[in-house]
Amino acid sequence: MTTTNYFKTTLLLGLLTGLILVCGQLLGGRTGMLIALGLAAVMNFGSYWFSDKIVLAMYRARPVTREEAPRLFAITENLVARAGLPMPKLFVLPQPAPNAFATGRNPKHAAVAATSGLLELMNDEELEGVIAHELAHVKNRDILISSIAATIAGAVTMLAGMARWAAIFGIGGRGRDGGNVFGLLFMAILAPIAALVIRMAVSRSREYAADATGARIAGNPYGLASALGKLSGYAKRVPTQATPATSHMFIMAPLSGGGLMSLFSTHPPAEERIKRLLGR
Repeated sequence: MTTTNYFKTTLLLGLLTGLILVCGQLLGGRTGMLIALGLAAVMNFGSYWFSDKIVLAMYRARPVTREEAPRLFAITENLVARAGLPMPKLFVLPQPAPNAFATGRNPKHAAVAATSGLLELMNDEELEGVIAHELAHVKNRDILISSIAATIAGAVTMLAGMARWAAIFGIGGRGRDGGNVFGLLFMAILAPIAALVIRMAVSRSREYAADATGARIAGNPYGLASALGKLSGYAKRVPTQATPATSHMFIMAPLSGGGLMSLFSTHPPAEERIKRLLGR
């Protein structure tokens, strides 16, 4: 992961933290700010320890053995040896759409999940590229970063909802000051949008870094580049069944849209990712 990516991610997480502090300040002054920080901390703790189990259960992911998925095991074992990582638990999602994600609070407790469609569609080199990308997320600690971004953004949205009701009933951190009511309304409308945009930017930054790291783990960028091309084509015809809250975890965005919606995409365009991988 490059220094630029580290700096960009740190800056974006700092902006999210600043946003939640502003929300807390508008709602309840210094006390509100401390409560907002506490809320973010509690949500991050829960996300860090339990999000992997929740997500795997949500998608009915089934753990597989070496006998059930020999190709997946062989490719993953080869890659973790190159990357210097512990062997993750391997899962298969019962979905025809090709996709994959990694989860777990650290490399020792990581899991990699692939859809049945991915295992059927990809040749060995492409599957190696996809699994290398997911292992890159584990190596770069992206799971922790994305969990923090998602939970802080969720806390901001929750506070914005509280601000909307506070403005309606004239409750605010500075008593009956009309300016504060306008501040609460401003926060209620714009804070969730700002939090979502920042969260998406964090996710896109991590995807570029995971592509680059994954190519190094695999030994070349060609398998991943070819896989991304296939995944992009299939995503338009056979979309992955996923929730907006977890869409950022997959290697290819399950939810897509053009125009203004691209601003809220959790992933960069596949064409741009392929271009960067191949140095074009």
